[in-house]
Amino acid sequence: MEFITILFWLGVLGVAYIYAGYPLLIGMLARLFPKPVAKEPNNLSLSIIMSVHNEAPRIKAKVLNLLAAEQADRIREILIGSDGSTDRPGDSLDSTCDPRVRMVEFKERRGKPSVLNDLIPQASGDVLVMMDVRQRLDAEALPALLANFSDPSIGVVSGELVFDRSDEDSAAAGGIDAYWTYEKWIRDREGRFQSVPGATGALYAIRQELTRPIPADAALDDVILPMQAISQGYRCIFDPEARIYDRPEQDPAREAIRKRRTLAGCVQLLRFYPQWCIPGMHPIAWQFASHKIARLFSPACLMLIFITSLANLTHPFFTLCVGLQVVCYSLAVAGSRGYGGRPGGIAYLFLEMQRSLMQAWVDGLRSRNLALWRKA
Repeated sequence: MEFITILFWLGVLGVAYIYAGYPLLIGMLARLFPKPVAKEPNNLSLSIIMSVHNEAPRIKAKVLNLLAAEQADRIREILIGSDGSTDRPGDSLDSTCDPRVRMVEFKERRGKPSVLNDLIPQASGDVLVMMDVRQRLDAEALPALLANFSDPSIGVVSGELVFDRSDEDSAAAGGIDAYWTYEKWIRDREGRFQSVPGATGALYAIRQELTRPIPADAALDDVILPMQAISQGYRCIFDPEARIYDRPEQDPAREAIRKRRTLAGCVQLLRFYPQWCIPGMHPIAWQFASHKIARLFSPACLMLIFITSLANLTHPFFTLCVGLQVVCYSLAVAGSRGYGGRPGGIAYLFLEMQRSLMQAWVDGLRSRNLALWRKA
């Protein structure tokens, strides 16, 4: 039984480090060894880059949103790459009448990385702002992003995705918002200490000269491009003043599809760039391994805890552990049916994440083209 007890505590330590230990450590380091950013107004120009697939109804609203933003005069071009769209996306731009807006249509659907690899060399701005078409940009987001680039050590700036909440939101939506708040807290502290191992895909900016081609079948350009910039000696930070707005997903099944793709992308990163996890091989190997890779092993840790608890069930302590696990999983089931309020939503989202993690291993190791993942 002594060996089983050791396995139990290994599982506990694994889960504790992934979800609490690393965040606490990075929070402490950010407080003890902060690296401030020398923000100043500057005259840097920018290029907006978006990849779309069958998003014609949203394109005009997004372009108008961008052109109405503060310091929109610093935009040299808005490059919209249509990735094999069949809904005539170019027609939605006829009434914008701004020569800076350019639709680049690719007949074959290849995935976002291929579109970015083709669009980035066409951009002429000092800073490239990557964003998705769906979300609404805050009016002050562009100057907030650009001010960070007055500091020569900054290579990438991640914006903040803010969820517009309402009283009618589902329990799952509440869980998503709670998890995203937790995730943003970690990113903020990572950026204050050194660098964030990735950016918010909905809105981030990168110095044009730091971009490198990315694998055509990659899922996470918003991790690969920042990590490539960091490997060149620059920092990637998180700026909560650069906001973009979206609604949280109300349907847990749709959120599970999105999360599964993101997690499969992390497995894919482990295949593409294993050296990023090795100390000395990348400037933030510890942060990358702890934040992006370690969570892939949390289902194994949780199973280990449950199995070893059952094996030691005659001991009162392990009887209590089994009882607590049953309570937590029951709360997750209640959350899946819309009960349990915010705690139920959080528990359900956590349990769904573990299921998505197990599926992600299959997706990531089967070498499927994650860039062509179906929409949620």
